[in-house]
Amino acid sequence: MELRGKFALVTGGSDGIGREIALQLQGAGADVIVTGRSAAKLQAMAALGFGTIAGDLSTPAGVDAVVSGIAGKPLALLVNNAGVGSEYELDDAATLENAAHCIRTNLDAPIALCTRLLPVLRGQPEAAIVNVTSGLAIAPRAGGSVYCATKAGLRSYTQAIRHLLKDSNVRVVEALPPVVETNMTAGRAGKKMSAHDCAAEIVRGIRTRKREVNAGMVKMLQFVHSVSPALARRIMIQF
Repeated sequence: MELRGKFALVTGGSDGIGREIALQLQGAGADVIVTGRSAAKLQAMAALGFGTIAGDLSTPAGVDAVVSGIAGKPLALLVNNAGVGSEYELDDAATLENAAHCIRTNLDAPIALCTRLLPVLRGQPEAAIVNVTSGLAIAPRAGGSVYCATKAGLRSYTQAIRHLLKDSNVRVVEALPPVVETNMTAGRAGKKMSAHDCAAEIVRGIRTRKREVNAGMVKMLQFVHSVSPALARRIMIQF
């Protein structure tokens, strides 16, 4: 996909992987809008020349704000990157709202944005949807059951809509990062990929029209999982 001159939206684009994706798309000549919840971080992105939309994607109002912010713009690239972890415990009913918040942000919002922004994407000569899932969609960790479930759900949805859009101008890309050095993973030990390097692989995959971008260790994980799913899960726990 030629990125120069394309209009792109990156959700969760004011921090972490999303911020790096936005910077690299901008560097490739794209016109980029980012979404986020932090006014200070959005202000910093605006100072770098990005359009910004404030909104919490766990809420209908946040999704509405994004759709309204894109209205009238020739959106050609939708990057569903925004995501949150979940402080969910299987034996603690008080954490069910944390689980629901994670599901709304990581799964419900990307589905809503794909559906509501598809008419705009279809109106462009060339367009793409990029859904950022995770290596955990392939090999889940017991300690992050709901987060892993949302990423597995988004992976399945991505594969399904790729088939539905196979004869259209809209390509569907899945990006699968490993554990990446971000605020979300700050408390985790073990090997982590830098957000810059992860974003570089994702942007390269967009440009080269890949269906899946298996970033970093996920390349190996995909192979191991095809041979032994149990071994893949053990490996994923380490990073």
